[in-house]
Amino acid sequence: MTDSLTIAIAQLNPTVGDIAGNVAKVRTARAEAAKLGADAVIFSELVLSGYPPEDLVLKPAFQRRLHEAVEQLRADTADGGPALFVTTPWREGDRLHNAVLLLDRGEIAGKRFKVDLPNYGVFDEKRVFAPGPMPGPLIFRNVRIGVPICEDIWTPDVVECITETGGELILVPNGSPYEVDKTERRVQLGVARVVESGLPLCYVNQVGGQDELIFDGASFVIGSDRALRVALPSFREAVAATHWRRTAEGKWDCTPGSVAPALSRLESIYQAMVLGLRDYVNKNRFPGVIIGLSGGIDSALTAAVAVDALGADRVRTVMMPSPYTSRDSFEDAAQCAEAMGIRYDIVSIEPAMKAFNDMLRPVFGNRAADTTEENIQARARGITLMALSNKFGHMVVTTGNKSEMAVGYSTLYGDMCGGYNALKDVYKTTVFELSHWRNGQHPDGAMGPAGCVIPERIITKPPSAELKPDQRDQDTLPPYDVLDKILEGLIERDLATEELVAEGYDAPTVQRVWRMLEMAEYKRRQAPPGVKITGRTISRDRRYPITNAFRG
Repeated sequence: MTDSLTIAIAQLNPTVGDIAGNVAKVRTARAEAAKLGADAVIFSELVLSGYPPEDLVLKPAFQRRLHEAVEQLRADTADGGPALFVTTPWREGDRLHNAVLLLDRGEIAGKRFKVDLPNYGVFDEKRVFAPGPMPGPLIFRNVRIGVPICEDIWTPDVVECITETGGELILVPNGSPYEVDKTERRVQLGVARVVESGLPLCYVNQVGGQDELIFDGASFVIGSDRALRVALPSFREAVAATHWRRTAEGKWDCTPGSVAPALSRLESIYQAMVLGLRDYVNKNRFPGVIIGLSGGIDSALTAAVAVDALGADRVRTVMMPSPYTSRDSFEDAAQCAEAMGIRYDIVSIEPAMKAFNDMLRPVFGNRAADTTEENIQARARGITLMALSNKFGHMVVTTGNKSEMAVGYSTLYGDMCGGYNALKDVYKTTVFELSHWRNGQHPDGAMGPAGCVIPERIITKPPSAELKPDQRDQDTLPPYDVLDKILEGLIERDLATEELVAEGYDAPTVQRVWRMLEMAEYKRRQAPPGVKITGRTISRDRRYPITNAFRG
């Protein structure tokens, strides 16, 4: 009877569709695990395809390549080195499954398929996968190991089946996207399954950015006594050995190992933004990014995230002043760029404004200036940024925050013009918090400088789009601390307006915010992707029809 096992946790950053690259990562992790004396390696969900593969997984050619990849890795295990609990889309007959395969001693020694396919929020796995049957454990070195996949442990049934069929420990491959405060929820979920089953549990999560989703890793092991035995770091790849022993009572437990410290709320949000932008730029092979640096807080924080993600040499900024740009904004933008060590150019949009005014005057006639002329300024800036992007290859990063995107305080083909948005799911009040935090902290792995990178005046001055004289955001919007609370109620909690009024918010203000939120759906549908931070984004998680007559 086997009384000890060393199982390596491989917390990797795969790329969706890069099967060869993902196989290389698996092989590198296996080699590292072999040096650690591992008997087996467990990977996160769908490591060979990358997660989530969406409809790519339906392509027959893609499925064939994945099958070939499994055959390559199966052959690798004939060398007597660590076995692989490798995860992949897998076709069995006429059904495509989200699978974990045990590759050991040159054989496919076992297969298990995901049972509970999530179909909510950002997930739509029922669209592409068939559910597997209720699984018993796989047998590895005479140890009965349960391998429920991700959503299979969010309810008790699958783990209960594993327990009732003789499971001795649980290894869980996961593709669990980041959102604020989710790490602790995962641990508590694991504790619940341990309490019910009496079995220790190893939770292995993916790390990295995939379009709007960020995977934060933070893999962990919980002993049968519900104590945290091992915790891997958040937001970075890691391969770690976990050591398992059969106790005198005949049960399995994990020897206590390294426990990475938990991140604060603001640090986790910031690291998610950095990782999301870095992976989007690098995996899509952009040479760098370009940002309109206005002297405002949103563009300053975006620039800080970009520098920390990519390094100063890959970040280019441009100030695009109009006649309404204040001297403070000029000074603040220049000081911000200097503090970060990034390239800073000035391209005035005043000639473009004049050209558009001259061009449109015969059609506009004597109509008074209004938001039309303000939007022309934003669109002139968008054209400028896209011209620089086309000429030099840098991707434009937009700078609108969740508060503005929610209520449509943005201009189509203007400030919404770009390829990615690091602040898309970050409320304005959180933008202020993050700016203060970054000035006082140098995040782990950051490529930008330490110290104050966002001048204090940028944080303290009243926000303004500066599209007309003496303009302030609060001329159009409620104060951001009020606006964000109302939006959180409408978006994250899905409350009706009357429920928010019952909580004490001003009824006309709630109604006005709700109307702005509903009317801006068509704009949001055309916005670039951005990092998912909260429990409910206003893109993938909240899919409302543009044409919508419901009121209430």
